[in-house]
Amino acid sequence: MATLADDPAARAQRLVGETLNEKWHLDELLGAGGMAAVYRATHRNGKTAAIKLLHPELSMDVSLRKRFLREGYVANAVEHEGAVQVLDDGVTEEGALYLVMELLEGMSLHTRWERMNRRFTPRETLSVAHSVLGILVAAHAKGIVHRDIKPDNIFLTRDKRIKLLDFGLARLRDKEAPQAANGPVSRRMRVDTPTKTGRGELLGTPSFMAPEQALARTEDIDARTDVWSVGATMFTLLTGRAVHEAGNPHEQLIMAATKPAPSIHDFEPGLPEPVRSVIDRALAFNKVARWPDARAMLNATAAAYATMPPEKKREKKPDAGK
Repeated sequence: MATLADDPAARAQRLVGETLNEKWHLDELLGAGGMAAVYRATHRNGKTAAIKLLHPELSMDVSLRKRFLREGYVANAVEHEGAVQVLDDGVTEEGALYLVMELLEGMSLHTRWERMNRRFTPRETLSVAHSVLGILVAAHAKGIVHRDIKPDNIFLTRDKRIKLLDFGLARLRDKEAPQAANGPVSRRMRVDTPTKTGRGELLGTPSFMAPEQALARTEDIDARTDVWSVGATMFTLLTGRAVHEAGNPHEQLIMAATKPAPSIHDFEPGLPEPVRSVIDRALAFNKVARWPDARAMLNATAAAYATMPPEKKREKKPDAGK
């Protein structure tokens, strides 16, 4: 059983009801992970926002503080409505960093996928991919590579818009990199595992990493790295499994670095050819064989979507206990 000491959500829950800097009242915990917690908050002027609060023990780490603040600078630099806007940043009386972000109403793509019995239809998958790729077209035009595309970082709003979260991992090309208030944005590459919450181990997710990213070849990471991750996301939404299944994240990382992705046809033989083609090309081991950029893949998803017949409305999986 998790305790307050090892459960981020339990620790974060204790702050609900507190007020940061005599301005932001923390109304509700929206989510918590190994690095930060997100709250619905109300400003003393009555406006609401999302507060992303770096865990206090991590706020002492200079490199993590820089990475946390970087998310705000980079997301705003994308200048696309699909990138979550960061409105402000601050430091609590206890020294913990926080970002003030636009408040989103809805759910993550991962949550939606779980409610749909861990299977999306081809039309649903293509629609999501098309929206994400549209955001990436804007990001890549600014020299910004996201590097952590996955269902948990894609948000579906109640009014059916797609938002791309967590630009804290984004890599900026040298000539395009904006200057943060505390200096140049760092471009160091580190690896995160989805189960690790230890200090300094919060960067990247092996099941959605392109080979060059898994190999930590920072100089090879570019827009086609994000293309691979979009393909991996589509693969998972349609098949209910990761591109590379393994016993633990470290094995998964090794497979991502050394083993070509299987064809989605191996797991979904009935998938229409246009959809299979989009995904298989995105997941090419050699990035030269992938879609050359996000716009090319976006156009391919639109063309594939146009071939799809209408689908019957599905019932989502009922919540437990209801």
